[in-house]
Amino acid sequence: MNGFTKVINEKIIPPVLKFVNIKAIVALKDGILYTLPLLMVGSLFTLIANFPYKPVTDFLTKNGWMDPLNQINGATFSIIALIAVTGVSYQYAKNEKVEPFASAVIALSSFIILTRSNILSGKTLVPNVIPKDWTGGQGMISAIVVGLLVGWIYSECIKHKLTIKLPPQVPSGVANSFAALIPAFLIISGTFLIYALIHFVWNTTLIEGVYKIIQIPLQGVTDSIWGVIAYCTIATFFWWFGVHGGTIVTSIFYPILLANLTANQGIVESGKALTVANGAHIFTDQFTAILINMTGTGATIGLAIYMFFFAKSVQTKELGKLAIIPSLFNINEPIIYGAPIVMNPFLFIPFVLTPTLIGLIMYGLMSTGILPLFSGVSVPWTTPPIISGFILGGWRMALAQVFIILLSVAIYFPFIRKVDQINLEKEQSMKQK
Repeated sequence: MNGFTKVINEKIIPPVLKFVNIKAIVALKDGILYTLPLLMVGSLFTLIANFPYKPVTDFLTKNGWMDPLNQINGATFSIIALIAVTGVSYQYAKNEKVEPFASAVIALSSFIILTRSNILSGKTLVPNVIPKDWTGGQGMISAIVVGLLVGWIYSECIKHKLTIKLPPQVPSGVANSFAALIPAFLIISGTFLIYALIHFVWNTTLIEGVYKIIQIPLQGVTDSIWGVIAYCTIATFFWWFGVHGGTIVTSIFYPILLANLTANQGIVESGKALTVANGAHIFTDQFTAILINMTGTGATIGLAIYMFFFAKSVQTKELGKLAIIPSLFNINEPIIYGAPIVMNPFLFIPFVLTPTLIGLIMYGLMSTGILPLFSGVSVPWTTPPIISGFILGGWRMALAQVFIILLSVAIYFPFIRKVDQINLEKEQSMKQK
C-alpha cells in the first residue's frame, strides 16, 4: 500500500492538480457558476408550471398564468450560454489581474456575432431574431470556447499594452473604456472573419458547427454507464487521497451535465414526453446531486448511520454524533476527514463502490422508464434526501433515495465495523496502561 500510495502521490496527483489549476480550467470552473442563480430561480418557476398536482396546473392554464411562467424559463434556462460566455471571459480576465468587465462584454458580443440571427418561419426567413436554442444548452460548449479565447486575447492585449493610454487625470471608467478599444476591434474583427468564412463556405454558424461536431458526441459519451462510472471513480479516487475530487469532476463534466439538463427542459417545453426515446438525457446535474452524491461524495450516509447508531468505540460514536446532521444536508467533510476516509485502506473499496453501484442501478432504472427522468427543475444542493427526490421525481424518486440509503448502509457496514473494532481495541488497550 505504501508503494502504491507513493506512486499515486508522486506520479498521478501532481499532473492532475496541474491540470485543475490551468488558467482556462480555473476560469471555466468559476465563470460557469454565474449560471447557478438563474438555474435555481428558473427551476422554482418551472416547478410551479409543472406542479405535480393536476388541479393546480389546470388552474394556472385556465387563468392564463402559463405564459408568464414560461417567460421566466425563457429568461433563465434559455440564456445560460450567454451567461456562461460572459462569466468565463470575466473570470479569465479577472484572474489575469486586468479589468474584467470589458472582456465579458466583448465575449458576449463575439458570441452573438457567431450565432444565427434569423429563423425560418414556414418558407419565410425572418431576420433580426436570435433563436434561443443557441443561447441555451445547445450553445454551452461554444460559449466556453469563445469565453476562454476572448478572455485570453483581451488579457494578452492589455498586458502587452496594446491599448490606448490616456493621462492619469482621466477618470478610471473612461480610461478603461478607451483601453478596451483596440482589443475589442481586434477580437470583433477576427470574429467577423470567422463568421463570414463559415457562412460562405459551409452556410452555417460556428455555434451550430461546434454543437454538431463536438457537443453532441460529448453528451453522448458522458450520458452512458461509462460516463457514470468515470464520474464516480474520478471523484472518489481523488477524494480518498485528500484531493478535492469534486473540483476535478466539475471541471470535466459540469458543462455537459448542464447542457443535458437544459436539453431535457427543452423536451418538456415542446410538449413531448420526457423519455429516452424522445432524446432525453439520463446523466444530468440532478443525477449527480441527489443520487450518486446523495449525502456527499461517496454516498456516505451508511457510514454516518453506523457511527451514530451502532458504533462501539468512543471515537467512532462521537464522530457519528457530529456527522449525522451534516450528512442529512449532503455535507460529509466531517466523515471524509474524521473517520477518516482519506488514506484509510479499510474504507477505499466502499467509498468508490457505493456511488458507482448506485449510479449504475439508477441509470438502469431510468433508462427502462421505471424511474422518471429529470427536467430542468433543480433544488439547492443542501436539500435533504427523500425531500429532494420527491420534489424532482415524485414518490418514485423519493423511494429510490430510500433504497440508496439502505444500499449505502449495507455496503459500508462491514468495513466501518472493522474500523470501529480497531478503534475499540486501541481504546481498551489505552485504559489498561
